[in-house]
Parts: sequence; C-alpha cells; structure tokens
Amino acid sequence: MRIGLGYDVHKLVPGLPLILGGVNIPFHCGLEGHSDADVLVHAIIDACLGAAALGDIGIHFPDSDARYKNISSLFLLQKVSALLRDEGFQIENIDSVIVAQRPKLSPYYAQMISNIAKAAKLSPSRVNVKATTAEGLGFTGQELGLEAKAIVLLTSSAGKNII
Repeated sequence: MRIGLGYDVHKLVPGLPLILGGVNIPFHCGLEGHSDADVLVHAIIDACLGAAALGDIGIHFPDSDARYKNISSLFLLQKVSALLRDEGFQIENIDSVIVAQRPKLSPYYAQMISNIAKAAKLSPSRVNVKATTAEGLGFTGQELGLEAKAIVLLTSSAGKNII
C-alpha cells in the first residue's frame, strides 16, 4: 500500500468560471490557471502521482505546454489513472477537502464525486469530497483564492510487485 498527499491553490478572479470536481459552480469569481484551474482535481492528481512516486502534475502536464491550456482537469485525471494502472497500481480510495469561504459547496458534492469516480474508473463509494471554510482567516477566508487537499491510497495490481 502507498499513500499520497496532494495540495493545490488558485487565485479567485472575477469573470472566470468556478470549476470544482468538474462541476461549473455559479459564483461571481472563478479560479485562474493554465488549465481549468480545478484545485480539487489537481490535488487528487498530485496525491495519486505522489503515492506512486511519479512526480507531480507539473511534470506530466506543464503549464508551459499549450496542449494543456484550458484543458479539463478531469481529462488529466483520466490520463493519470491510466498511468497508475500501467505502473501496476490501483486507487483504493480518495479523500479530499476544499477550503473556501464561499460559495456553499455541499449541494455539488454528489456530482463532484460522480465526475471524479468516472474519470478515475472507480466506484463513487471510493471517493469522498468535503469542504470547510477558513473562518475568515488567510487568503481563503478573505476570498482571494481556494485551496484543496487530497489523500489517496494505492495498492499494487495483481502480478506487480512494489518495494
């Protein structure tokens, strides 16, 4: 078994879409980034790659590469999930948290979980998404940005040995 921790943060900017877990959430600001800036999925990708000792999202999908401009982070998660399978790993579960003062995210959890599970080829019962506020503290509490954290458990697939 291997455990990976992922973290991502993006700046909130007026006029951009707010996409979390592949869900376009109505809000007056969205996240700035090279891709769709989905902090939740980025944290999950980094947790997956970290658990497998395969680097990070920037190594596999650099922001200097025009192919990834405005790309769906769920598409990137599909690619990482396939890479994990090729390397002999299976995602056992994903647990994640979004830190956001606003908007209220609980109405979107089920769709986020469904989107992430589909991209990673998992049962939705293996994916958890939750959110918390920063109680008005720091950049998230002042609504300057959002952050997400994720932890992933990987096991080795049949026929593959990991040391």
